[in-house]
Amino acid sequence: MRRILFACAMACLTAGAQTNDYQTMRTSPIENPMIWADVPDPDVIRVGDTYYMVSTTMHLMPGGPIMASKDLKNWETVGYLFDRLTDSPKYDLQQGTAYGRGQWATSLKYHNGQFYALLAPNERGAMGDTYIFTSQKAEGPWTIVSRMRHFHDCSLFFDDDGRVYVVYGTGELMELKPDLSDVIEGTHQQIFQREADEQGLLEGSRMIKHNGKYYLLMISHTYAPGRHRREVCYRADDIHGPYEKQVILESEFGGFSYEAQGTIVDTPYGDWYGIIFQDRGGVGRVLTVMPCRWIDGWPMLGDENGKVPATVRPVTSSQPAANIVKGDDFSSPELGLHWQWNHNPVNENWSLRERAGHLRLRTSRIVPNLYLAPNTLTQRMEGPQCSGSIAMDISKMKDGDCAGLAAFNSDTGALVVKKRGRRWVLEMAEMNVELSERDKEVTRAEEKTIESIELKGGKVWLRIDADFRPENQNGRDAANFFYSMDGQQWTKIGTADYRMRFDWQRFFMGTKFGIFCYATKKTGGYVDIDSFEYSKSTK
Repeated sequence: MRRILFACAMACLTAGAQTNDYQTMRTSPIENPMIWADVPDPDVIRVGDTYYMVSTTMHLMPGGPIMASKDLKNWETVGYLFDRLTDSPKYDLQQGTAYGRGQWATSLKYHNGQFYALLAPNERGAMGDTYIFTSQKAEGPWTIVSRMRHFHDCSLFFDDDGRVYVVYGTGELMELKPDLSDVIEGTHQQIFQREADEQGLLEGSRMIKHNGKYYLLMISHTYAPGRHRREVCYRADDIHGPYEKQVILESEFGGFSYEAQGTIVDTPYGDWYGIIFQDRGGVGRVLTVMPCRWIDGWPMLGDENGKVPATVRPVTSSQPAANIVKGDDFSSPELGLHWQWNHNPVNENWSLRERAGHLRLRTSRIVPNLYLAPNTLTQRMEGPQCSGSIAMDISKMKDGDCAGLAAFNSDTGALVVKKRGRRWVLEMAEMNVELSERDKEVTRAEEKTIESIELKGGKVWLRIDADFRPENQNGRDAANFFYSMDGQQWTKIGTADYRMRFDWQRFFMGTKFGIFCYATKKTGGYVDIDSFEYSKSTK
């Protein structure tokens, strides 16, 4: 019966392609992963003909990235919920850190002409209080409506009768006041009980209403034989229950493990899609897109066999190619939205105006290692393969300064230019950090120099090539490091196929390109970056 219903649905879509202009404009299909980069915990909504998505970026600033697309294929960052978090000096890399904490699993909604976003930082105490933001435009500016108690992996939900709820944790619900200023005390409810073999939390709550019914999508972890990580759906006629349950996706994909957590969204033409993330090692948690077919009142995800497909048709072809990762010549007076800082930036110590066409990174305080260095500028890496390079003027570095380009994570491979007295040395180094569990304080940071060469000062080009192809078993998640003195002839240096790693207990993020400059002896030195060149291979 499942196959018959799928065939009927596909026939309807094919027939629609003959009558709807948007479908006659289709381009090449979306290849999964839809975004082969670190975009975890997605929430996606449609407003008119535009899709908006929010994702988790934790300790990176600005935070709460809002991405937009017309076709679910070409995505571009259009804004952020906030520039910085200020609840603790840990967000400034002082008295601890916020690695793996900060902004998590944001819920995005559009209601009565207004955008809303709800997030709860993964923190203890007041730092973990929930934020509710609002804006007239997805691009912002966003303003804070309220702060209230912590809600883990929550979903904001506006019902048709004007009442507002937050669904969170493992099937918990509370009603909010109409002005969203706080919860209504006494409204807490446990709307379902998890099954005996579901270990830990059911996370990633996403609540929608369709044809008068309430649907709560969640990730489920099971450890029974033959059962895997999966996406489940709880359905009810009343928001308070009773709820019934259905597994809507249980599928591995592309040589990686089973995927779950995400949401579903409709098109202006009545079709539905699911957007679900998958863990992919060093690159992080990537996004896949798939058909969503309503079968017996359930939003079933995947192809006719319930599996994540290799390709999916785009919604429309009217949108130009776009990407959330980009090169930059730093000619704009404002920093592009494709960049994020590691923790809050020290704004007076970086500039795009002091030297036209350059990003200036000036040291601001003495620190012992990269993991405590202010103003490390990051972008995601992408699969299957990508390459990023910088051209860097090192002539104004001071003794003890360290600057360069990193494959940045809790385990880091880096190209580091070090000023030693009147000498410059380029090192390819392997770094790693240990963090305390409670405050994420840096308890140990190690750096091992693999290879070093002398430089003459002036300008140097640094490049990192990344390979995340699953078929490349010997070098999966491999980074290779190069330098040049003219930007044309490149020389390999250091570790061959440095292994990039994803560690949820420390940074909990995919590896990023990181551009840095920090002082170990005295402040006031700086480097000028006149370009970040970026390329991505699709094979």
